[in-house]
Amino acid sequence: MRQYELKHVVDMDLSKCFDLLDHEIIIKSVSKRIKDGSILRLIKAFLESGVMVEGDWQATVTGSPQGGVISPLIANIYLDAFDQEMKNRGHRIVRYADDILILCRSHKGAENSLQQATKLLEKALKLTVNKGKTHIAYSDEGVKFLGVEIGSNSTKIQAKKLTAFKAKVKALTKRNGGKPLSMVIKKLNPLLRGFSQYFRIANIKKEFQKLSGWLRRRLRSIQLRLWKKATKLHRKLKQRGYKPPFKFIQMRRWSSSRSPLASWAMPNKWFDELGLFNLEKVQTGYVFSTK
Repeated sequence: MRQYELKHVVDMDLSKCFDLLDHEIIIKSVSKRIKDGSILRLIKAFLESGVMVEGDWQATVTGSPQGGVISPLIANIYLDAFDQEMKNRGHRIVRYADDILILCRSHKGAENSLQQATKLLEKALKLTVNKGKTHIAYSDEGVKFLGVEIGSNSTKIQAKKLTAFKAKVKALTKRNGGKPLSMVIKKLNPLLRGFSQYFRIANIKKEFQKLSGWLRRRLRSIQLRLWKKATKLHRKLKQRGYKPPFKFIQMRRWSSSRSPLASWAMPNKWFDELGLFNLEKVQTGYVFSTK
């Protein structure tokens, strides 16, 4: 029933979380599971190693270095006490490092959860809740979290993340780069693989299809430039069994990459043969319930 759906979401933001982690609380939290003194001393040394600020070394009496190899792990250990206490109080939460969502049945319940969570984080864990960014959202309107926008029954990629991804693709597929297509694909594949595996949880199948078509068009444009002369395109068409005469196209124009001739000479299957990571073959979407 709709009255039991967890559609009211507390979206919490912590100010400078990694900078405010209390060293004593960290060591106490770790020592609950690890009794080896050498490991505890190593963690303490890491925390107290200091930072370089404009060429000068400064001691660190609180916090864990952002970008440090174990800082995300330390933050998760630190905030586990918050997770367990909220769970014991009957709250449903989702947390990744310092990004926190609390799922509630009503707006009033969300306000109460926010109050309790703020008290735990600021009093017990000595952190600071960013009041300006922390807010109560409604899942029907979308809740932004870790690059995706979560709705009541589905989720999608945030527009700014999609824009940033396309900018990276464009940087790797410059039409005047002069590099062989095999080299372009080799550099492109890690980006495609990483992006797709991170965002595949979203209902993004149609978006992946559009991206695949756009990407293949960019690669066709590169290959047309590499061929330089239409005679090489025509030779490829003949090899694929197409009969002349062929309509003339300008090999350097972006519009030519949408020509049927380009698609016939370089069909989708051809890119698979070249080893291009195929976004369309990635299984996407995760059906979930807010109940």
